[in-house]
Amino acid sequence: MGILNITPDSFYDGGRLNDLDAVLRRADSMLASGAALLDIGGASSRPGAVEVPEQEELRRIVPVIEAIIKRFPDAFLSVDTWRATVALAALDAGAAIVNDISAGKLDSGLHPAVARAGCPYVLMHMQGTPDTMQIAPAYDDVVQEVLDFFIGETGKLRALGIKDIVLDPGFGFGKSVRHNYQLLQNLEVFSQVLDLPVLAGLSRKSMICKVLQVNPEKALNGTTALHMVALQRGANILRVHDVREAVEVIQLWKQL
Repeated sequence: MGILNITPDSFYDGGRLNDLDAVLRRADSMLASGAALLDIGGASSRPGAVEVPEQEELRRIVPVIEAIIKRFPDAFLSVDTWRATVALAALDAGAAIVNDISAGKLDSGLHPAVARAGCPYVLMHMQGTPDTMQIAPAYDDVVQEVLDFFIGETGKLRALGIKDIVLDPGFGFGKSVRHNYQLLQNLEVFSQVLDLPVLAGLSRKSMICKVLQVNPEKALNGTTALHMVALQRGANILRVHDVREAVEVIQLWKQL
């Protein structure tokens, strides 16, 4: 899953895709490099991010989705949003998947909208909200608590009629470095217990940067290392900034 952030303030690539031609070039490059999905986001969810108004989020992503579908009609797109209105507009524009950091907690209309649309849904765990999640994340047992969260939430989703669910443990979303590595070490638990695919969003995150003492620009090598670990522990989707390198990891993992 290639990341296309249409935002000025994302932690790594904010402001890089500031016009439609740049977005289409990046989409072309990602698809040519082997991306199976492109994830379009119009509101940064980095720690401390300021909430983007709904109309601005719509303005950023709907034209981009329409343009990508027009240029690459076979592309599969997901929309990275927690708002029901944005999700529905994105699906109308050609997106096929809703990728929600909030598990429906920030907009009570999101899950009913996804159910009506009948589309796949990425369920992510987050402790707190983007502006508070990294202040002092705390768990008695992070793996057990995230698993319990998934068990409860998937039950609610299925009751609404949402069956096509992907689990995302939310690396960096209300977790310390230690929490993140505990989740990665035990990643296979989620798919084993719930028999659902798992998405790993590790790319260039602080769990790499803090250990290696680098900034996100220098975190590709660490990202590649953790991608192999994630695959070996059962990840089914890698959400990445650098598609070619991630595809190479997948090829080597399959060979192994």
